[in-house]
Amino acid sequence: MSRVRVDEDIRPLSEFRAGVATFVKQIHETRRPMVLTQRGRGVAVLVDVHEYERMQERLEILEEVYKAEEQIASGEGIAHEDAKTRVLSRLAP
Repeated sequence: MSRVRVDEDIRPLSEFRAGVATFVKQIHETRRPMVLTQRGRGVAVLVDVHEYERMQERLEILEEVYKAEEQIASGEGIAHEDAKTRVLSRLAP
């Protein structure tokens, strides 16, 4: 996902309401998120649906990495060679 461009991607909620279709098109075309503000404060972030799905996939992977790190730290992990042997044995016909 591209970074927010302050001059284009931060808009008041009232402006968004007045031109929803235009803003949705902008989000879809640029793949950049849009920050909506109300009374000068950020209240919501809109992202393209494909970008949202990518973010969710990345979060799932990070959660798995975090879980694995916790397991290793608590002594639940297995040695690299043991893991390699298990994987290779499952791949062999």
